Amino acid sequence: MLQLQAGSAAGIVPRTGTFSRILQVLGELLVTVGVVLVLFIAWQLWWTNAAANATQREVVNDFAHAFKDSGAPVSPIRPDAADDYGPATVSPEPAAGGSIGIAYIPRFGADYYRPIVQGTAPAVLDSLGIGHYEGTAMPGGAGNFAVAGHRQTHGAVLDAIDSLVPGDRIYVQTRDGYYVYVFRNSEIVLPARTDVLLPVPSRPAEIPTESYLTMTSCNPRFGSGERFIAYSVLAHWQPASAGPPAEIAAQVKRIAGEG
Repeated sequence: MLQLQAGSAAGIVPRTGTFSRILQVLGELLVTVGVVLVLFIAWQLWWTNAAANATQREVVNDFAHAFKDSGAPVSPIRPDAADDYGPATVSPEPAAGGSIGIAYIPRFGADYYRPIVQGTAPAVLDSLGIGHYEGTAMPGGAGNFAVAGHRQTHGAVLDAIDSLVPGDRIYVQTRDGYYVYVFRNSEIVLPARTDVLLPVPSRPAEIPTESYLTMTSCNPRFGSGERFIAYSVLAHWQPASAGPPAEIAAQVKRIAGEG
């Protein structure tokens, strides 16, 4: 009887054993899926930011060195002056991926600066920084200088866009000079609301008499179902020959390698 029982145990798999094996396989699959998800999140929130930050630093350095080599001062010529330099100089749009300048937003931190490049294709936004919507105005031009940027990945260039308060200054440095925009207001819209990119945002029938800056990013912070739109208006500009505005002078000097 002992031999028969042993033979039966060796030749027949109990149902409980089969069920246990199924649970084991499912458990292993779930663990594998969990590991893949963790790695994906780490890639999204860490690696894409690290890679994009490195590329953006190179873009900023290239621009800063070219700016310095042009002979433009990197310190204010007259820090307390509020001169009227007349109509702003407006450069033509560069080719896709071309450098436009650098954005400084003190509200985002004393060390915040990001490159602004031409285009909003993934190849631009995922690595090069803040992208300029092709066909919209250039810095200082009448109309809408509209840009886009990521919040939580690929450098998170506009992560703090929702922290802006009316009166905050946004500085755009180009080879021609410095454009000082003042933040007015923001709104959250659906992705189909492309009228925010019009020469006068959301007003298709109006002809622009001012120079606007419209920054767009995803909303909510970790989603993309909506768009966060931040509107600013040009308050002042000064040519490169006048040096940078006092509030960002230390950053400009440091980036140029003189700080």
